[in-house]
Amino acid sequence: MSPALPAVNDETITAWALAAADGDSEAVDRFVRALQRDVRRYVAYLVDDAQDADDLAQDTFLRALTALHRFEGRSSARVWLLSIARRAVADSLRRAARRPRTGDTANWEVAVEGSQPTGLPGFDEGLALMHLVDALPADRREAFLLTQVCGLPYAEAARVVRCPVGTIRSRVSRARLSLTEMLADEPATLHRFDAAAA
Repeated sequence: MSPALPAVNDETITAWALAAADGDSEAVDRFVRALQRDVRRYVAYLVDDAQDADDLAQDTFLRALTALHRFEGRSSARVWLLSIARRAVADSLRRAARRPRTGDTANWEVAVEGSQPTGLPGFDEGLALMHLVDALPADRREAFLLTQVCGLPYAEAARVVRCPVGTIRSRVSRARLSLTEMLADEPATLHRFDAAAA
């Protein structure tokens, strides 16, 4: 895919989606480019597997482009698309539960760690933070990612998750509290990563 567009507001992205629904191919490209990073990041945190995340991001856009003619703009295009991404992940998890896969590599953790870039500024701290975020309960992690990583307002995150906005606020608050407590309990985690980066 082509590089993402600079940050644009939800009204513009929604207008592109509506134009795309009317057959404007340039609007389709702008819509996809504007949201591909958010979709990829969101599904990556939900599935914890880079290959699956790429596949699910593509599946999300295929589903969205197929259904684009039904998009009426009642919510922002971002909320609509992230809702589709959430369903794509849920469908994928259901399929995986019915048909478990086995790994080809005897020690997959070593293989994954060996393939990761290291020595990049902030990489180790970001890795430590994502380990902490991954340790959050699934509902809190999802609310935190939608609002703090993808940048959705609480009301739009609530539409994606299909729960009251107060529930999202509570989950984000609890996620922040949990992260603060985890950092206080294990400050050595970040210091260990700092020392390794030095």
